[in-house]
Amino acid sequence: MAGLTTIERPRLGRAAVLAIAGLYFVLPLAASFWFTIHSEAGGFSFATYGNILSAEGFTKSLFTSLGLGVATIVVVLALMLPAMLAVRLGAPKLGQVLEVVCTLPLVVPPITFVAGISTVLRWGPEHLANTPFWQTLIAIQKPNFPIVLVLAYVVLATPYVYRSLDAGLRAIDVRTLVEASRNLGAGWLTVMFRTILPNLRTSIASAAFLTLALVLGEYTIAVLLGFQPFAVWIVTISGANAQLSVAVSLLSLIVTWALLLVVSGVGRKRK
Repeated sequence: MAGLTTIERPRLGRAAVLAIAGLYFVLPLAASFWFTIHSEAGGFSFATYGNILSAEGFTKSLFTSLGLGVATIVVVLALMLPAMLAVRLGAPKLGQVLEVVCTLPLVVPPITFVAGISTVLRWGPEHLANTPFWQTLIAIQKPNFPIVLVLAYVVLATPYVYRSLDAGLRAIDVRTLVEASRNLGAGWLTVMFRTILPNLRTSIASAAFLTLALVLGEYTIAVLLGFQPFAVWIVTISGANAQLSVAVSLLSLIVTWALLLVVSGVGRKRK
């Protein structure tokens, strides 16, 4: 170490930290992968991965979660983006209030959140049976596509979407772009879709990715409300086929990382 220059020492330190972090993440994944391909009775086999698509409930739960994810992304972006633009352009002093409101779900435990939702759903049949809202209450709880989960996931995703969009809005001069577009005769829809959104593509992609990852991995609210999206299915199948459950979890993690790398790569190219 005595012969190392002052530049080489920090590099070695960073390399050591990265190596330790890599082992911390890679070793559990390697152990999980080994578990999925090896058994004392059958030896080495990749049959578990071949059985994923044919597993009972896999396709249904996956497409349910993907549908919930897409719906959540559309709703949360439709709510957050206009609200953040309105505050930034018309009432900058309310920016801190909006930030507090949007980040509040981070401090509310999911178990408390789902307890409130369950209370409302139990209260509904007693007080809404003779009103038009009764059918609405039934419709949002359909097992094939539980809209009540979309509403819950919109709340959970709000802090992450806010941070992503806020970073994108801080990187551009929104007021100047809007004023220039309006002075050229553009309507508000044109300003939104042809001026603002193209400049926020990376932020919107990041917000969408985080929301989709949250929906695919959320378990507590879904299981306590009695629904079976993808995360609940993985836990359910683990009792009958632990190797299949771990294999699906690994593939989900790899796909999530791949999407993250794609989003990061798009962001670097735009810079």
